[in-house]
Amino acid sequence: MKLSLAGLRRRASAIVQRYAVAAMAVSVFAIGCTGAGHAQSGKPASSLDEANPLVGTAPLDRQELIGNSPPPGEPLYSGMTSPGATLPQSATEATPVNLNVDLSYPAGVGMSYYYTNPTMIGFTGGGSTYGGRAAPMIMPVVGDWTVPPDYSQSYYDKASEKASPGYYSVDLATFHTRVELTATQRTSLMRFTFPASHRSNVIVNLRRRGGDVEVVGDRTIRGVTTGSGRQDEESEGPWFVAEFSRPFTAFGTFHADHEHEGYGIGDADVQAARRTISGSYAGAYVTFDTKAGEQVLVKIAHGHSAEEAQQRLRDEDADGNFDRVHAQARAAWAKLFDRVEVTGGTPKQRMLFYSTLYHSFASPRLVARKGDHFAGADGKVQVASYDRYGPVPFWDTGRNQITLLMLLEPKVIQDIMRSELDRARERGYMHTSFHGDHAVFLYDGAWQRGIEFDYAAAYEYLRKNATDPKGPRGYLAEYMKNGWISDIVPPGNPSPPYAGGKAGAATTLEYAWDDHALADVARRLGKTDDAKMFTQRAANYRNVFDPSVGFVRGRTEDGKWISPFDPGEPYYNFMMKEASGWSTLWLVPHDVQGLANLLGGRDAFNAKLDKFFSTPYTAKGICRDCTGLIGEYVQGNQPDQQAAYLYAWGGQPWKTQALTRRILADMYGSDASGYGYPGMDDQGSTSSWYVLSAMGFYPVDPSTPDYIIGSPIFDRVRLQMGNGKVFEVVARNNSAQNIYIQSATLNGKPWNKSWFSHADIANGATLELTMGPAPNKAWGADPHDAPPSMSAAQ
Repeated sequence: MKLSLAGLRRRASAIVQRYAVAAMAVSVFAIGCTGAGHAQSGKPASSLDEANPLVGTAPLDRQELIGNSPPPGEPLYSGMTSPGATLPQSATEATPVNLNVDLSYPAGVGMSYYYTNPTMIGFTGGGSTYGGRAAPMIMPVVGDWTVPPDYSQSYYDKASEKASPGYYSVDLATFHTRVELTATQRTSLMRFTFPASHRSNVIVNLRRRGGDVEVVGDRTIRGVTTGSGRQDEESEGPWFVAEFSRPFTAFGTFHADHEHEGYGIGDADVQAARRTISGSYAGAYVTFDTKAGEQVLVKIAHGHSAEEAQQRLRDEDADGNFDRVHAQARAAWAKLFDRVEVTGGTPKQRMLFYSTLYHSFASPRLVARKGDHFAGADGKVQVASYDRYGPVPFWDTGRNQITLLMLLEPKVIQDIMRSELDRARERGYMHTSFHGDHAVFLYDGAWQRGIEFDYAAAYEYLRKNATDPKGPRGYLAEYMKNGWISDIVPPGNPSPPYAGGKAGAATTLEYAWDDHALADVARRLGKTDDAKMFTQRAANYRNVFDPSVGFVRGRTEDGKWISPFDPGEPYYNFMMKEASGWSTLWLVPHDVQGLANLLGGRDAFNAKLDKFFSTPYTAKGICRDCTGLIGEYVQGNQPDQQAAYLYAWGGQPWKTQALTRRILADMYGSDASGYGYPGMDDQGSTSSWYVLSAMGFYPVDPSTPDYIIGSPIFDRVRLQMGNGKVFEVVARNNSAQNIYIQSATLNGKPWNKSWFSHADIANGATLELTMGPAPNKAWGADPHDAPPSMSAAQ
């Protein structure tokens, strides 16, 4: 939508007037929120009350942690999490929106909320079109309003903003209106508490893609998105139904003509009392005559038809009781939170722990309960015969979060594996997610943790991905022929962080990692020839290691090393993937010992790690993903998030203990708001890193059953695993100063390894660590106590 200078001035004047009104208000409302957890004063009643979904919505603010990010004209990456109300892994989320991605994607991602933004433009109760693209947008507006995408914005009182699992509330200062959100598995509820006004409006609109909207009777708005979109955005259906708790006194419909070339006049069609409308930003407004403190409840559901959406409202929220639904949402989250108990630590550490645990359940999204309708990967609507989940973002959560789910929810993991297998049957190949081919981590890791499944059926598609050049593995034919993937150097050589290219070096590493896991699955199935083939391919990472510089490096098609080469410069797709040569070097989780051999042995390996964490980040190229820095280490993106744990292979686990404590303290909540993240959470990945590391262990390679021991920040962690057994981590003499392990026992027996396997804890276990202020450099130092690796030490 294009605005004239005069139009912009009018809009700016209106915002200033609204701000003045808001500033004169002594308070908006003093209405309590039942069970809002930490929003209440006093000690939290439970672990649920310590979680704050606002965590992850802000960026870090210390310059030494963010390097040279962000690029000009962009905001610094936050965790891009949502503080909205949802259930665990639900596809439905009632969320606030303070970013207008209809006009631009300021961070290149369609997120809905950025903590520092001062105005709210709406709220969504979207189904699987969650985030910045969700529809419909819903906004309570008192008085005048404007047609989207020129949303009627409101300043909001940050002090009033409260979030807890299953609940969100905020006071819209401009409109003197309070908004509360909660959700069921299929429906969203919004409760608006209005001031005294004859013009208390609720604006409901589709997004730029547009569609059809209809006002039905005096309590309902329904609509359907008709524009083209990704299939995964429509898994809950393109229809919505919004029901109001009381009749509206007036209504009308509108749509915007965003192709209009005028000066703001005539670019929108608004008509009172009209019931139907089609087009871009199609929507409806309804008006209520309210007394001060009167409430209007809106409940929203999606479906593959208006009738299905209506039925979901009846099934899950027949009476529209907001407080009851909120209580049910809390109970659903409490069921999960009760499985993880922590004792000790500071209030902030406990808040961050349970907040990151909350965000760890952001994916994969449950798109259909058993018996529900959903659209499969082939676009066909079908009835779920089990709980069907959406795609796993394997490049992100496949590194850590899936392991957390295996520990806590093995039955959910079974449904996730079945969902991925059925999706493979529908589209012909196993889902890959962004980069690499990491679905095999899910299956191999689950098998090695004793989770039952038809792994032979899954292997058929995992193998097809790895051997069919027509499949989703990019450049597979080249990889199979040469054992590595080349890159093309454009004329003049690219300036970092050049986004073109094949990410050849990084892709080679990731495929080798995938192949190692595939070899294990093949071996377990008795497919010895396949196991041999994939084991050989698992060593392909060596083909992109240049011993002359000591780094993984890109090669041209003729096999020559790409020059010039600076390992400190990050690239998005040229040689590396969203990382520098420093970060990419450590992307060999399946053969850390083999990497150590390439670097010259244990001492050289440790020295290289030391240099990695101490070399100043001085990149010329600006990589928006490269934040959360310790030297060249980047906590804000996936490629090197395992690196702090690699000292276990070098016999110096005390350095892991110090580094993980530092990352936990500096990279999460260290900003002024207390909600900052080092980079995108990527649907629970960065959150899961915190959860696992705070408990004191981490899966460097999730396809194996092994966990590397770090330094727990709590005195005691009690993990009730999904098999009913309990795993406890006890840290004696633990404190902010006593970060180093002096000695350890597992089930009462001395434990000198800096790692343990799932078999060690599967039937219940207690890992007891004695902590101290100085490192015990002998603990975990014996080469025979190093974690498993594909290669033997040389």
